[in-house]
Formats: sequence, C-alpha cells, structure tokens
Amino acid sequence: MKINFPMTITAADVESRTLTGRIVTWGEEGNTSAGRTIFSENSIQFGKNVKLLLEHEMSKPIGKMLSAEVTDTGIEAKFKLANTTVASDALVEAAEGLRDGFSVGVKLNDWANQDGAMVISSAKLIEVSLVTEPAIDSARVAEVAASDEQVSEEASASEDQPTTQGEQVSDTTVPAPAVETVEAPVAEVQAKSAPMFTTPRVNLNVTAGQYALAQVRAAQGDTDARDLVAALDIATVSENTGMVPPNYLRDIIGVIDDSRPFINSIERAALPASGMKIFTPKLGAQATVAVTGEGVEFDSTDTAVTFQEDTIVKFAGANVVNVELVDRSDPSFVDLLLRELAASYAQKTDAYAAQIAAQNAASSTGGSVYAAIADGIADSYNVMRFTPNRLLVAPTGGSAGIDFAYLLSATGSDNRPLFAAALPSNANGLITQGSTAGTVAGLNLVVDPNYTGDDANVKHALVYPSAAMRFHESGTVQIRANLVANGRIEIGVYGYAAVVNRYPTAFRKLS
Repeated sequence: MKINFPMTITAADVESRTLTGRIVTWGEEGNTSAGRTIFSENSIQFGKNVKLLLEHEMSKPIGKMLSAEVTDTGIEAKFKLANTTVASDALVEAAEGLRDGFSVGVKLNDWANQDGAMVISSAKLIEVSLVTEPAIDSARVAEVAASDEQVSEEASASEDQPTTQGEQVSDTTVPAPAVETVEAPVAEVQAKSAPMFTTPRVNLNVTAGQYALAQVRAAQGDTDARDLVAALDIATVSENTGMVPPNYLRDIIGVIDDSRPFINSIERAALPASGMKIFTPKLGAQATVAVTGEGVEFDSTDTAVTFQEDTIVKFAGANVVNVELVDRSDPSFVDLLLRELAASYAQKTDAYAAQIAAQNAASSTGGSVYAAIADGIADSYNVMRFTPNRLLVAPTGGSAGIDFAYLLSATGSDNRPLFAAALPSNANGLITQGSTAGTVAGLNLVVDPNYTGDDANVKHALVYPSAAMRFHESGTVQIRANLVANGRIEIGVYGYAAVVNRYPTAFRKLS
C-alpha cells in the first residue's frame, strides 16, 4: 500500500553531505494513492538503521538518518549521505531543486477509515526516500547550510548507538548490508504541509479483469496484488455514492449502459444507502376546489398519503474456471469473461424493468396501427398530464404485429414506406434507414432486443412518458473473484436494482 505526501527539505549541504527537513506533519490530510490520508499525532515509531533511499529503491541506499526530532507538528529529520557517486549526484540534485522531495515508507500497524479517509494511528518508520516530484511546489530545498566539520563532530559524538533526549532521537549506527525484512504491506508516504493531489504509486487505472485477477492472487499471498486491492478498497470509499464508478469498473459500465434501451429511456436514480425496500409517497383522492357562493361552506375532499412499496432485488452471475487458465493466460481472458457477465447483467435488468411496465400497462385501441398509437398518446397524457415521448417495440414478434419489422415495412396505399422513407412524403414519422433511431407520431422510437414482453411473454408495443417509471441501481457492479475448495476460481459480478413504477397506466399497450 503506497501513499504520497510532500514535504520540504529545509537544508542541503554538498560538502557536509547532509539533508534536513520535515518528513511528517501530524493531523493534516492528503489525497494519496490510498485515498484521503491523515497521520495522527505521534503515530510513527522509529525502526533501526533508517536508510535514505533513492525513489524507494531498496537496492539503492544513499545514506541513513542521522537524527530525528518529534515535535507537536511533525517529525524533523537530518540525513547523512554516503560518499558515493550516486549519493553525490543526489545531493547536487537536492541543492539545485531537481530532486528535492522527501517520501517515507512505513509499516502500518493500526489505522481506521473515518468518513472515507484513512487515519493512521500507529506505524513503524522503515525508510525515507529522496524523490523527484513532491505534490506541492513549496516542497523544495530552502537553503544550503552547515559545514563539514560540524557534521563530522556530530556524527562522531554519537557513533556507537542511538540516543534519546526528550523528544530528540539520534541514530548513527552504521547501516547493515542486509535490508530489514518487512512482513506487512509497506506504505510509502510523502510527508506534507498542506492538502495536495499527486500521482499514485499504486496504479489504480486497471481493467475489470486485472482487478479480478488481483483478488485471486492476493488470496494466494501475492503482496503486490494485496496492495492493489487494499488501495482500491480504500480509494473508492467516497467514490461509490451516486452513479460514479471507480476506474476499474468503467469498461463494464460502458457495456451495460449501451445495451439497455428501455432503462435508458426512463428516469434513472441511485439506490438508497441501506435497506431492501424503496418507499414512495402516494396521494389518494385529490383535494378539490370549486366555485363557492357567498356564505356557502367551502368545497372539501379528503385526501390521504400512503406509500408505494417497491422491492430491491439483486442480479448476480458467476463462472468457475480452472486455476491454470487464469495463471497461464493473459488478463484479457478475465476481461472477456467479465464483459460476457456484464452483457448478461444488462440484458436481464433491462428485460426485468420492461416486463414490469408491460404487465401493468393499460390498453389503447385504434382501427389501424397509427390510430392505436394516437389513442395511446391521448390516453397516456390523460393519466399524468405529461405528453408521452417514447414508443417501445420489440425487433420482431410484437403483439398485434406492431414491432420494428412492421414499422420498417409498412407502406401506404401508394406503396410508399410510411415510416422509413428515404424521401418522406408523409407525416406519420421518420425512421432513419440503417438505424433503430427515429420518431413515430412524434414519439422517440425505442427498439429493445432484450424486451420479452409481459408475464405471459406478449410483446406489446408501449407508448409512455419517460417520467412514468424510475430505475434505481447501485452505484457500481461489484466484481468478486474467489478461490474455491478444489483450486478452481469463481469470477462473478452482482448489483442491486429496484423499479419504481410511478404511473403504471401511463404506459399504454397498443392493439
């Protein structure tokens, strides 16, 4: 798990080979690769032989911590750099403002998620790095100071072992060749002096397949995969409200939205934060006003408010595959599998909403198809006082023969197309040739291959206003990948949805 906070190097001296600056500020928030992050006061303890690295490369130590002072505001530290070419170059880069940011690596012991922010209460300092890009412009070398003699005297006075004076911590032990083993995930944290935004060290812009594969490998003990899953889980806490998807789900969301014609033709909304029911206030008899004579009692009609109750349902699907297929194939296979599951999710949710509309719709009848559509428009308007704007049809097999195939082939007495004419000579409507888009009697045409009709699978053509129904859906489709007992891997998706049919009879089925 890697987190970035910027901090200022307050002194750099090429001759004395020292760097000084604050590495942690208590209580201030930063927007990091793990989301919003805060260090509580005195939340960092010191490890042994804290090395100074270059860009968090454990194989490239360039120095070690000479001393550190814990204050009420943070930690101030001084570093002595080795007499190597790489360290010399790093000193020059820091002094000239080229590589002048501090970043620290800590072992997380205890933290909590508070309102979407990771608040660290206990961590162990493992390493500090010199980095190129601090997240704020003020994280630069402030001055060049100190002398070689002063640093040499200070180093020799505490050469044997670390000492502590009050809040002052000094550590001048010669660095051991071996790197200390850290069993828990290491969080690389750039200290900050103000809230900032920075490029994440953990790449969160992954595909759905890569995320699912990371879950599997994390369960198998892969540290990098655990870091990715943990970072995504923390980073998306505040992003999952409403309809905003995290990065690793965008490729799936696109598949779903593009293949749900009916759901896209009605109102959309997020689900409530909790519960398995949606309650919508519903008025009874309408209160009335009438012409009233002088001295005559006012007209009065009692009305009552009840609640329409709609159930939240879960849509889920999964596949079980051999572990060899996942381990020895490109992640694109998992992406393809998730796309197939997402396509099925789209079809089932779209058909579910359209079925509820068709099952509860009222009938409108006319002597011809066009007359039935005209009657449906008038009847629907009378229910909501909203002018209907949609006409839903199945591609084929529509009740009373009213479907997309009919609209394409319908001709008048002169054998000219009624709706799909290249040079229209009528006012019935216009369907763009080579497309399912168009209008019929002023209604936007909705051709839905997912539409299965009502409970009896009768595919009625429906006239309706978009506001007659609202589709509530969880903000994301959740991805889950689990190892099952026989070593095979289950990969699946699921989400929650509810249909609120606000005005059922505003949907008019045509005959």
